Amino acid sequence: MILSSFPAASSENCLSTANHHSAADFFIINTNLTERLQASNNKLSSMSEERELLNASLIETTKELNRLQCLIRQNTLCPAEWRMFLCSCYLLSSEAGSWTKGRQDCRNRGADLVIIDSAKEQKFLSDFTKAETWSWIGLTIEEKEGSWKWIDGTPLTLRYWEAGQPDNGGGDSKWGEEDCAHIRTGKKTEENWNDRSCSASLRWICEKEA
Repeated sequence: MILSSFPAASSENCLSTANHHSAADFFIINTNLTERLQASNNKLSSMSEERELLNASLIETTKELNRLQCLIRQNTLCPAEWRMFLCSCYLLSSEAGSWTKGRQDCRNRGADLVIIDSAKEQKFLSDFTKAETWSWIGLTIEEKEGSWKWIDGTPLTLRYWEAGQPDNGGGDSKWGEEDCAHIRTGKKTEENWNDRSCSASLRWICEKEA
């Protein structure tokens, strides 16, 4: 009876030892996998940061290239009655008309309605005339999305609206749908954009590369 009990005990010990080794092996494997996953995540994060730095460097290089090209073109004269600022020529129309008429006139001149994409350009245009003048710019509401966009499809980021604008006529039907924007030059402020009905008769500002 005593002798028969030894094999049973030995079997139980072996099973316990096997279970212990299995748990230990699983822990080691899990730890290794976790460390590898963390290393992969760290490498991916490092690559993402490096990509962002490269993109930022590319943007700055492009800006610098544009600046150098602009300096080279500084000796280029704009057509008569056009004014030069940085790398562009600007023209304030002598006549008035709808936003569509203004844009067509600019296109006929090899230009388009002005796109304002920097604070310096906004300041230049704000001082374009001494007397207050309402002039169309190339900013309108995208019909499908209902958001303001420039004529080249760029979404509006920099904003120089007058206080309370745009207001789409304040809900007054006599103003119609105010889906086009104009600038009030000579107003002695750089917050001088307003929305108006695209059919309103205003002057316009054309822009083209020098």
